[in-house]
Amino acid sequence: MGGTMAKISKLSGVAGLACFLGGGALAQDLLTPPEITDALQFAEPRLQNGAVNAVFQKAIDEKQIPGAVSVAFDGEMLVHASALGDRDLATQSPAELDTIFRAYSMTKPVTAVAMMILHEEGAWSPDDPVTKFIPELEGLEVVERIGADGTPVLTDAARPPTIEELLTHTAGFSYGFADTYVDRRYQEADLFDAAGADDFVSRLASLPLAYQPGTEWRYSVAMDVQGVLIERMSGMSLGDFMQARIFGPLGMEDTGFSVPEGKRDRLATLYAYEDGLVPAQGGTFGSDVFEEPGFASGGAGLLTTAIDYSRFARMLLSDGALDGVRILAPQSVGAIMQNHLPPEILEGGFGIGIHRIGPGYGFGYNGVVVTDPEEAGVPLGEGSYLWDGAAATFFWVDPENDVVFVAMLQRFLTDDFPPLQREAQAMVQRFFGGGEED
Repeated sequence: MGGTMAKISKLSGVAGLACFLGGGALAQDLLTPPEITDALQFAEPRLQNGAVNAVFQKAIDEKQIPGAVSVAFDGEMLVHASALGDRDLATQSPAELDTIFRAYSMTKPVTAVAMMILHEEGAWSPDDPVTKFIPELEGLEVVERIGADGTPVLTDAARPPTIEELLTHTAGFSYGFADTYVDRRYQEADLFDAAGADDFVSRLASLPLAYQPGTEWRYSVAMDVQGVLIERMSGMSLGDFMQARIFGPLGMEDTGFSVPEGKRDRLATLYAYEDGLVPAQGGTFGSDVFEEPGFASGGAGLLTTAIDYSRFARMLLSDGALDGVRILAPQSVGAIMQNHLPPEILEGGFGIGIHRIGPGYGFGYNGVVVTDPEEAGVPLGEGSYLWDGAAATFFWVDPENDVVFVAMLQRFLTDDFPPLQREAQAMVQRFFGGGEED
């Protein structure tokens, strides 16, 4: 305990944040280094009934979500580790700190790190055309407009998308979520049923772009295209590359594109909301997670735990290194966590879900960057980097306040989903703003 007691001078802040955030189950030996766990245990009597736990517990009590696991760090110090509710409602199996969740789009920041590892090795430059590595995407057409008779009017793309445009959702691709001509074509192509990367590319090459590259922002399969780039540039599968260069070095033992047999009892059940919580059925996002996928989605394919993902996020907070292991150079982390959108796109009214791109709320590589919290109207520090997933997982890295926060839930988002992400952000920021703790 001596190492912990040496840090007690910091516990005026740590215990305060711990009390404010609230804690449930302790991390015990799941978190390293040991003195961080000791610090949490020291503060544990003050961890009950904190404001963030109350946010999640209210949603659990109202049967909006089955459970929630959340972890927070103040710099290197663990200040919050909580598991509330159930990972499976039918069996009343409780959520635990090592519960495995479908990360969905929280895969995207991990793919950005994989891309920057290859950038550091000289494999690509931001202005490189995607066709340098994926020639199958040569000659793409763009939907210029829809004619009066409903027929699309197509024109040639002015140029191929660049790799930086892939990293910033400005390449011209879409996702298939909306009821537009382009999105209906995406739905028909069924990209995520592809047998592998080459099949995915073949299907994508048959589709028109939604807009000229570099002229708009649209949530899209661009990060899945990045996954193909990573495979072609590295000569490895996406899963093998991430395991060798990110998960293994960071000690993310429960993260990957499938759940091994010995860990399946820890997987959270995925829920939808149809006049109540019901197990989600099939579809693109209901695919089998017990087998390695034919096509590993760089945009939505990972499964992970709150603890594992916090190690990834802490690496970003620490300029690319964690526990003496360097994943990226500080300059590469800086590139990920800075805005790359020009003013004309920032002011274009683009966005997805709660993320409305605009002045003060830009986009870095594969995630949002808060450049001006007051202008953006969000309760985060300047320079914060964040993203979330389709099943209500979310995280942020706040360099100004030296904070990492990760929350894992497992219910598909809907328009009436409770604003848990913004409420959690507000609770944490309220502490740093000097407000009352509870």
